[in-house]
Amino acid sequence: MKIKGNTVLITGGATGIGFALAEALVNAGNKVIICSRRQAKLKAAKTRLPALETRVCDISQEKDRASLFSWVRDNFNDFNLLVNNAGIQRMVNFKEGTRARFSGKDEIATNLFAPIRLSEYFIPLLLKKKEAAIVNVSSGLGFVPIAAMPVYCATKAAVHSFTVSLRHQLKDTPVKVFEIIPPAVETDLGKLTEDEEQGYKGIPPSEVAVAALKAIANDEYEIPVGEASGLVKGSKANFEQAFNNLNQW
Repeated sequence: MKIKGNTVLITGGATGIGFALAEALVNAGNKVIICSRRQAKLKAAKTRLPALETRVCDISQEKDRASLFSWVRDNFNDFNLLVNNAGIQRMVNFKEGTRARFSGKDEIATNLFAPIRLSEYFIPLLLKKKEAAIVNVSSGLGFVPIAAMPVYCATKAAVHSFTVSLRHQLKDTPVKVFEIIPPAVETDLGKLTEDEEQGYKGIPPSEVAVAALKAIANDEYEIPVGEASGLVKGSKANFEQAFNNLNQW
């Protein structure tokens, strides 16, 4: 797929992988729209990259998804590329019951339900384009989970499955379906709690963006980046060993 001259919407585009993709796409000659639920983060992103179009949107909420779709449809006639990037990662101990599961933002609504619903909204528009794409951001942990993050890993496994099925459904249309599979990345997802962070913060988001754009330009539909390649291969070669290696602490 061409990586120049597109009009792109990136969810969760104000920080982390989303912003790195936005910056790389703007620099490659694309019009880029980002959305985030936090106005301050959008303002900071716009300051760093003035070419961005921004929109406050909590994609976990149906009314916000509907409003985002209508706004893009009515204001960006050339829109042809949706990047489902926004995500939440939390440690959840089910031995604590519902108290742990239902505190904070809902991972299922943001990580899984939102990409599905946004795809439903935008695919009819994308089908009318000469060339279009959906890019879903999953995770190496969707292939081999970390047990301490069971809901996050489950949502990313589901995103992978959804992407495979969507790609098959759209195979004879102008809409290509890509999956970016990052490893640990130095983003806000690295914060386990408000006060605690993981020791290893991961690779810079820019590395994910560079690898993703190169693969998309070559029509490589499944894009494992860095150490995520090992998780993808390990899940197929010897899942039990890969799982035990990841969860030995």
